[in-house]
Formats: sequence, structure tokens, C-alpha cells
Amino acid sequence: MPKRKTGTIGAWAFLIGLILAIVFGFITVTGNWLVWILLVLGIIVGLLNITDKEIQPFLLAGTILVIISALSGNVFATVPYLSAIFNNILTLFVPATVIVALKSVFSLAKK
Repeated sequence: MPKRKTGTIGAWAFLIGLILAIVFGFITVTGNWLVWILLVLGIIVGLLNITDKEIQPFLLAGTILVIISALSGNVFATVPYLSAIFNNILTLFVPATVIVALKSVFSLAKK
């Protein structure tokens, strides 16, 4: 049986998180369970999906996506579905970006 790679789990976490962020942008969610799911999936993506070679490109793309998602919530306030989708994407990517940034700092501290 082939050995399962952790990158596969991270890739699935990313894909599931992105699909949930989009789908639940169109559905009103009561409670904060979606936030917790997206946070956990973001942490999984940050821990398992990004290798040392991918840290810098991910941080650049993740930072840009976080900034755009944060600003888009205000720009698309008149379109509630888009605003909710961007807020959900923000909830997914902030923990992933923080985890990868911490991994980067720790790898720099080792050198």
C-alpha cells in the first residue's frame, strides 16, 4: 500500500475549506461552527500543505489574498453574498498565513 503524504491531507483541507467558504457565502449560518471549521482547516493547510520551498510564494499570495478579502468585505457590502464569501476566505487564510509565517521565522532562527 502506498504511503500517504501529509501534503495530500493539506491539499484536501485547502480544497474543502475553499468550497465551504464559497458555498456558505450563499447560505445564512447560525452559530459560529463554520468559523471554527474554517479556522481548523486553515491551520491544517498551514501545517501540512506548505513546504520550505513554498513558504515565500505562499506568504506573498496569502498576504495579498488576506488584504484583498478584508477590503472586499467593505467594497461588496451592497452584495451580501460576495461579502460573506470574502469573509469566509479571510477566515480560512489568516490562520494558514500565520502558521506559515511562524514556520518561516523558526526556519530563519535555526540558521
